[in-house]
Amino acid sequence: MIPSHRPLTLLGGLTPAEFMRRYWQRKPLLVRAAVPDMKALLDRRELFALACQADVESRLILGARPGLHDWQLLRSPLRRKDFPPVRSPAWTLLVQGVDLHHDAAHGLLNRFRFVPDARLDDLMISWASDGGGVGPHTDSYDVFLLQAQGRRRWRIAPPRPKVRLRPDLPVKILQDFEPQTEWVLEPGDMLYLPPNWAHEGVALGECMTYSVGFRVPDRDSLAQDLLQRMAEPEEEQGVSPLYRDAGSAATTQPGRIPAALTAFAEQAIDRIRQQPLRLARALGESLTEPKPQVWFDPGVRPQRLTQVRLDRRSRMMYDAHHIFLNGESWRASGADARLMRRLADTRALGPEDLKTASPAARDLLRQWCEDGWLQG
Repeated sequence: MIPSHRPLTLLGGLTPAEFMRRYWQRKPLLVRAAVPDMKALLDRRELFALACQADVESRLILGARPGLHDWQLLRSPLRRKDFPPVRSPAWTLLVQGVDLHHDAAHGLLNRFRFVPDARLDDLMISWASDGGGVGPHTDSYDVFLLQAQGRRRWRIAPPRPKVRLRPDLPVKILQDFEPQTEWVLEPGDMLYLPPNWAHEGVALGECMTYSVGFRVPDRDSLAQDLLQRMAEPEEEQGVSPLYRDAGSAATTQPGRIPAALTAFAEQAIDRIRQQPLRLARALGESLTEPKPQVWFDPGVRPQRLTQVRLDRRSRMMYDAHHIFLNGESWRASGADARLMRRLADTRALGPEDLKTASPAARDLLRQWCEDGWLQG
């Protein structure tokens, strides 16, 4: 159970604005009783069953213990028979994207929406037997580590210029880990870590930890995706101009790329870069693209719209000119744009909101219900 009262307890008495200004991507923060009366949202049996579903990304990590085994890693799809006995020491189950499959987990993730949805990724649940963990490591993204059940000891160290990993292991474990601070987290306690802070969490008995992680696009991959999306021809533009080289001289170097063809390629890239609206549209479509393992069950097209809410798997965002939902985009302005932005921000619309919807907006909302993106 995740109580929704006392909103400032989540960040240790800080407002979201204060937290973002003082701690976000700057320094760690330990919050005792961040979620008072915390209870696990899923019990062990439910989590194990979820980890074995075909559409769930999960990992099973067996930690090194003298005389037992070296580090081992199994990836989804997992089977229940892959799991060691519960009382066997030093093993961990990691289940990604639990918010996509469980309403209460989705509700918990939503409490961290003081960070833009474009950065918010998912809720991962880690179950560990006594002594379990994934070894000392770093993450390239910010993370909130909320203790849901049992106790876990965390040791952390600040970023270092060079990170060396232990060779020939299936998991990324630091070769040189010199912790400077140590805490034991009880249920409801939470630790925030900025990117690249080294950390190691070890279960003190059976425990469960919830990790709220964030998306960190890397520049080159993002550029590649955006260029690919922007290079797709638009219907209204007709046929794209072809390269022409009338009047070219005969060559004695047939393997050499013509300078004119290089210039033609440069012009093509420049033309893409000089279309800011297409770039904005490509970015929004990229940021809202569902993960590969996500699919939607077809819904029913409602005759009357009284209230709607986004399916927990839906990703919706907007910019000054567009509305984006699950990798698709629409131009929007005026009252309809304000309505759709409210849906993106609050993830629901009530009767009073829907009174302002134009016939076109209502038809679009009905289509999203039929697609399973929206629940009527």
